Amino acid sequence: MKIKLLILVSILAASIGSSVAQTADDYVAPRTEWGQPDLQGVWNFNSSTPMQRPKRFGTQEFLTAAEVEQDRARQEKRRIAADAAEAELVLNPEAPAIGADPGGYNNFWYESASIGENVRTSLIVYPTDGRISDRVEGAAVHTANLGPDVEGDRPVLAVFGGIGKDGPEDRGLSERCLIGFNAGPPFTGGGYNANVQIFQNKDHAVILTEMVHDARIVPLDDRGILDDGIRQWSGNSRGYWDGDSLVVTTRNFTDLTPSFSRFGNAKDKMLTERFTRIDQFTIEYEWTLEDPSTFTDKIIATMPMTKVAGILYEYGCHEGNYGMQNILRGERMQERR
Repeated sequence: MKIKLLILVSILAASIGSSVAQTADDYVAPRTEWGQPDLQGVWNFNSSTPMQRPKRFGTQEFLTAAEVEQDRARQEKRRIAADAAEAELVLNPEAPAIGADPGGYNNFWYESASIGENVRTSLIVYPTDGRISDRVEGAAVHTANLGPDVEGDRPVLAVFGGIGKDGPEDRGLSERCLIGFNAGPPFTGGGYNANVQIFQNKDHAVILTEMVHDARIVPLDDRGILDDGIRQWSGNSRGYWDGDSLVVTTRNFTDLTPSFSRFGNAKDKMLTERFTRIDQFTIEYEWTLEDPSTFTDKIIATMPMTKVAGILYEYGCHEGNYGMQNILRGERMQERR
């Protein structure tokens, strides 16, 4: 089966790409044996559109045709430069100087293409400036990231980096293989392994993310929500059908994860996701995040999820497992020296 996809790759300040693919008004999603829209399969939610809109666009939601062409040219120039730099490393494979930053993965490993016909300036569509809502006064900002450690206290709510190397508790959540850096919820794309598999039966849906192989089991009946004292890394989800859209509401997040991005904690977060199949190869994915302890207003984002002609393999966080051991061992050796 051949899938014809329009790939728009753009760069801007951070890469800007395409948005939700449009569909014919008369498209009818296939049905399961229970008469529900069939969302099953493996879907990719990566996007080169930035989550937040660069400030220079203001409230401009879509790129013009001229801006798309400009971004394509910039992307091609950047690709050529990156290929040349990586070729130089192959020709001269000398180790970096002591203390130099060796960098991370090369371009081969990153997903940088988006799929669709419209080109958005941001995935966030509300607030209207396309940027994360203002934070509530006193809401935490988690500054740890890839790079040197930062000052801070346990528990570490940052996804990357850390505050020290005395123990694994000093490292970020993805380094500890607890949560995926792009899997949310909500899904945010970026990097790699931005895939999810959806399973359905009559009264349940299962949303299985590739990163850290988290499976959210979503009851579709009218059972109540969990007791407030029961908290989970990915929250507790309940779902229902709104026409052809699967709506999933998730509460009961733990306070050991950030609310969104690097802000606050997720204890009071409520997430509403909508999954709508809009053509043979695309699910329109929209989410609304409300957290009165962290943000002064809700945040709404939208992105396409594109059908993958393959299967999802189990993700093993071996890099993190070996990395953690070596990080701590290296620190002990440094102390001895």
